Amino acid sequence: MTGEHPAAGGPAGPPLGRAGVDRAAHRRADSRWLAEAWERAKVLVVDTAAGGRALAGPAAERPGLLLLDAAQVGPHDPRARLFLGVEPDGTPVFAVDAPLPPSGTAPRVSLRESGHLLSDRDAGLLTTAVALANWHARHRYSPVTGQPTEIAEAGWSRVEPDGGQLWPRTDPAMIVLVHDGVAGPDGRCLLGRNAAWPEHRDGRRFSCLAGYVEPGESAEAAVLREVGEEVGLPVRHIAYAGSQSWPFPGSLMLGFLAVADPDAPLRLDPTEIAQARWFSRREVAGVLAGDRLDVGDGRRLVLPPPSSIALFLVDRWLAGAG
Repeated sequence: MTGEHPAAGGPAGPPLGRAGVDRAAHRRADSRWLAEAWERAKVLVVDTAAGGRALAGPAAERPGLLLLDAAQVGPHDPRARLFLGVEPDGTPVFAVDAPLPPSGTAPRVSLRESGHLLSDRDAGLLTTAVALANWHARHRYSPVTGQPTEIAEAGWSRVEPDGGQLWPRTDPAMIVLVHDGVAGPDGRCLLGRNAAWPEHRDGRRFSCLAGYVEPGESAEAAVLREVGEEVGLPVRHIAYAGSQSWPFPGSLMLGFLAVADPDAPLRLDPTEIAQARWFSRREVAGVLAGDRLDVGDGRRLVLPPPSSIALFLVDRWLAGAG
């Protein structure tokens, strides 16, 4: 598994690690309050069948999510209303997983493409809505009995026929930018290309190394193991840098920086990594500025997308962190 850009806040924090709404968890089991709140709520319609897209307001440099009045939301099962929280002014916010209504000129946005451009409030709302909706889609049946489950607690649990409950879970995964510990433009970082990624038209995407945290394993131990498995390098000075949800379908990405010896031989696991190489700060900064850097076969280097924690880690390293 391989996974913000300075324009989205840069090294301050991962782009999808932001929020601006009180989740008001104490309201999730209060059916009377939820019914009343729906009548005055703002509703985010998110279409997970279309990659978790939502409507934004009129096209602008920084799009804002278009939230509807409850009366504008089409027919749906009231049990499928996902309560996201309460705005600072007291307005309740819900989400509904459904096809997007006719939008006229309103653009359709997704976390992958536009998450880094959204405000803290909108990034938190859309990330939560997509993560919850994806979890529900994967847990329609009990993993123990195979019986169908139903949504409960305003979208924050599912109930089995015998009363057993399931709660949303995320899968912890680590992602690490390995670098040589050298300051200045000649310092280098190691980026890899996942064997499963398709080619771009004339480019080839490289990113940080990443992988799921296994049972009984710490995140730091996963960094050591995954880097060793994927490229054959021992790492040291593992430093935590931040985290964010990546709800595709349901991961929590724990970001790290770590140091390795660039002179040590790379031993790639071909089932995971098709290509890996060291890049200097000068090269990476140039690519972010629009330069073309050849990575073989006439292909140019493509860096991770702005909404990913991978580019946030790259930005941290470019700024001298680690």
